Amino acid sequence: MAQVLVERDGAVMQLTLNRPKRLNAITSTMLATIVDACAEAAVDDDIRCIVITGAEGNFSAGADLRAMAGDPDDEGAADLAQRRITDSRYVERGFLKIGRPPKPIIAAVEGVCIAGGTEILLGTDIRVAGRSARFGLSEARWSLYPNMGSPVRLPRQISYTRAAEILLTGRHLHAEEAERIGLIGRVVEDGEALTTAREIADQISANGPLAVEAILATIRESSGLTEDEGFARELDRSRAVFASEDAKEGPRAFAEKRAPNFQRR
Repeated sequence: MAQVLVERDGAVMQLTLNRPKRLNAITSTMLATIVDACAEAAVDDDIRCIVITGAEGNFSAGADLRAMAGDPDDEGAADLAQRRITDSRYVERGFLKIGRPPKPIIAAVEGVCIAGGTEILLGTDIRVAGRSARFGLSEARWSLYPNMGSPVRLPRQISYTRAAEILLTGRHLHAEEAERIGLIGRVVEDGEALTTAREIADQISANGPLAVEAILATIRESSGLTEDEGFARELDRSRAVFASEDAKEGPRAFAEKRAPNFQRR
């Protein structure tokens, strides 16, 4: 059984964490599959957006420490010995801590999204959750450290004091609180997160891909920069977009009242 289902539907790549009997707890095999799928999406111009979700009503309960330690009952596990030699940071890539593809990543969350699940969430760009979804970074409760980027990312994505409370208490949040503090962007009825995420992905995929990727890169790059440094990055990105043929096609299509035909050039 594949531990991550990788599916293509038009311009959208969907990754489904697929260990439902263990609440989609994350294994090394899953991380390697996510890395490979993201690498494919990064170079495939036909892929405009990535959606990541979990199978059978849960996103992920976090890292499966037994499986990552080589549990023989880890169904579908891959032999990753060579991978650890050739790509020593694949775990960080799989958790979306580093090396994210230049395409928007949308999370569709149902059920539990705890510990490593929330760490993956923080590497996504747009987040939709079912009303009963729960989030949290519980590591401190067990004298562990959430080292896939959360202590750095969370205070940048929500307020400092909220981030400190979440990280230091390890308490869990329901979806409505997560939306209120900005951890997720939208709450929908249970069972509708994936449908809503796919609708957003389709909207993004219909836009100019050069513009989408440039805007996304600026959003990601500028969070740790001064305003002036961010403006300099913005200027470089915007010049490249405005110099493209797609930047001519968009206004032309608007004037002619038709759908644009973007060519990524």
